[in-house]
Amino acid sequence: MVVHHCFHLYNSTRKERINIRSLNVTTLLKQTCTRTFITSLVLIMLAFLPGFAQKAEAAPLLKSGSTGGDVWDLQYRLRTLDFYTQPLDGQYGPNTAAAVARFQKEYGLSPDGVAGPLTWRQLKKYTLNQPEMDIMARVIYSEARGEPYTGQVAVGAVVMNRIQSSEFPNNIRDVVFQPRAFTAVDDGQYWLTPNETAYRAALEAVKGWDPTYESLYYFNPDTATSAWIWTRPQVVKIGKHIFAH
Repeated sequence: MVVHHCFHLYNSTRKERINIRSLNVTTLLKQTCTRTFITSLVLIMLAFLPGFAQKAEAAPLLKSGSTGGDVWDLQYRLRTLDFYTQPLDGQYGPNTAAAVARFQKEYGLSPDGVAGPLTWRQLKKYTLNQPEMDIMARVIYSEARGEPYTGQVAVGAVVMNRIQSSEFPNNIRDVVFQPRAFTAVDDGQYWLTPNETAYRAALEAVKGWDPTYESLYYFNPDTATSAWIWTRPQVVKIGKHIFAH
């Protein structure tokens, strides 16, 4: 069956409005079922990836004398922002406590050197752990590997801006795998192996380099079909992408 009148579909993430003038309904249903199956399969696969599943328990209280993987994770996060420069040893000693205190002071917290709930909240808002850095590198590589280096950092900056925005989920997994948020996730390119440049760009974005000036969206004007995305206030064009608020 073919529908000849015009109706509209809306992108649930980007609020994209797509005009459809002639649509084979049977084909649409098949495509929708296929997308649903692929999405479900991807989520099942992700659940079994090491370090991917979200921890259900509350953030651990870490202080001098604490040891283990949570301390290693803390040290890794602090190292991405250059607060911690010592080896990652999983030992909460004086160097780790001093790094935590420096982070706390920089981000408006009481610099007591103890990693409690408020400190973890800020850490997860402004840093990534190692598995999350892998996610960032994959997004950058799959979405922008043909772009100039600044353009690759810019894609990472948009991801960080979304994590920090109240309009989006507060963690990179949910930001990246929000339905139809990123083309590379939809078409499977996300699973390509990122190169060293993508990891460097990911680290630059986490450190705070934002060539997009706090943009939450980007699009390629040569291929974008959404009328809605053109209504977003445009900030800057880097390579083939326009970045917008």
